[in-house]
Amino acid sequence: MSEAMLAKVRKLLAKAENPACTPEESAAFTAKATELIARYGVDRALLAARDPTTDPVGDRVVEVVAPYARDKAGLLAAVADPLRCRCVRRRHGTGFAMHLFGFASDLERVDLLFTSLLVQAAHGLAGAVVPAGEHPAAFRRSWLAGFARVIGARLAEAEAGAVTGSGAPSVALVLADRSDRVQRRVAEVYPRLRTAAPRRLAGTGFASGAAAGRRADLGGRGVTTDARPGRGIGR
Repeated sequence: MSEAMLAKVRKLLAKAENPACTPEESAAFTAKATELIARYGVDRALLAARDPTTDPVGDRVVEVVAPYARDKAGLLAAVADPLRCRCVRRRHGTGFAMHLFGFASDLERVDLLFTSLLVQAAHGLAGAVVPAGEHPAAFRRSWLAGFARVIGARLAEAEAGAVTGSGAPSVALVLADRSDRVQRRVAEVYPRLRTAAPRRLAGTGFASGAAAGRRADLGGRGVTTDARPGRGIGR
């Protein structure tokens, strides 16, 4: 991502995070930052359609560590899917190794957002009150599920808006072709994948986590922090 665009995103997020901002002003700044991130993805896709060498299909492995490794892996999947990346979850010690596939620019966006959102989730969980009598771990798992669900929906909406606003009639076909190429790459590496069984969560934190997901910044604050994917959420 160009330094000029990163500078714009940083400024917007700094304004959004200013305590003097009203919730409406903060939401407006955050929405603009998200729009820039999504528009960047469309621009890179159109450029690569003309010159494929500018944005090759690739992969990377992100280690997701305990505690709540499965829940963090779910957040990563919720970020990756709207940004046209695919991830395969593999057991790795007490956590998971998430094998991500996608075009270079999309993998960059996923890494950027996931790192930032882990930090924001850690802050949100620290301030969430566990109801009396409920097991803290059950509450936090359901909280993270709600957070990831809303984040995925917001990113999908931002990506759809960037496609509509691009004005290029061929962009939907370009993006569909990119998704197909990523899926083919996954099938080549993992020809016998199976879908994980759905989870049953007993905690009551889903609504609280979803509310935090609606407040989260989606502009990539992680560029300016020392956070690392897979870290940041304590017991």
